[in-house]
Amino acid sequence: MAKHETPMLDQLETGPWPSFVSDLKQEAASRAKNENNIEYQIPQDVVEDLIGIMELSYEHGRTHWKHGGIVGVFGYGGGVIGRYCDQPEKFPGVAHFHTMRVSQPAGKFYTTKYLESICELWERRGSGVTNMHGSTGDIIFLGTTTPQLEEVFYELTHNLNQDLGGSGSNLRTPSDCIGQARCEYACFDTQALCHDLTNEYQDELHRPAFPYKFKFKFDGCPNCCVASIARADLSFIGTWRDDIRIDQEAVQAYIGGEIMPNANAHSGRD
Repeated sequence: MAKHETPMLDQLETGPWPSFVSDLKQEAASRAKNENNIEYQIPQDVVEDLIGIMELSYEHGRTHWKHGGIVGVFGYGGGVIGRYCDQPEKFPGVAHFHTMRVSQPAGKFYTTKYLESICELWERRGSGVTNMHGSTGDIIFLGTTTPQLEEVFYELTHNLNQDLGGSGSNLRTPSDCIGQARCEYACFDTQALCHDLTNEYQDELHRPAFPYKFKFKFDGCPNCCVASIARADLSFIGTWRDDIRIDQEAVQAYIGGEIMPNANAHSGRD
């Protein structure tokens, strides 16, 4: 039986699209069973309380999260977003629910072993809830307590050879599209430039010194798959330097319905 009744959130599971509510319930059930005998370092029912406080926010029409001050890891001013709830007595599992940002590699390429490692780490020392990736880039670790911040940071840097990303009034983690690795439209090597500038500006990324955040994003072509125009202060966009070439037969086939939009991926859902 669920810890909290969630009639409003339950409605978000009824449509044709995947639901984050279903994902949260699945994670809550997994933590409750703990079939892998994980030694949880934060409350085991953290996700159940997360679901509960979200339902309360929907009911009241306002957030029950508050920014309770600055938290972080030693030597860094960015990478951690402090978050507390204003109902700690009712939802003790999310009394602290800090977010950590983990720097992603150029092109967001991962091995399955690496993904298993970070998921195991966050399952043990955090809520197990992640966002791959945030709109600003980064692997997002959603929800842990203050004592676990240094522990997670130590394991990331010493065991996984991984660093935190940017947050606050600093350079945010540079982000790029998949580029020439897999895309025929890329007009420059987005991964090389993203990797180079990420290394060049490590100090600006980890130690906020700006009056406001600043973002680089690298789009290999004007399709703008990382939305650099909308989401970055400095956009790098590859452009075609030649005569424009249009396959008129393909255009007519698209207009005539022979070529389906998005490879027919949205069929029956619109």
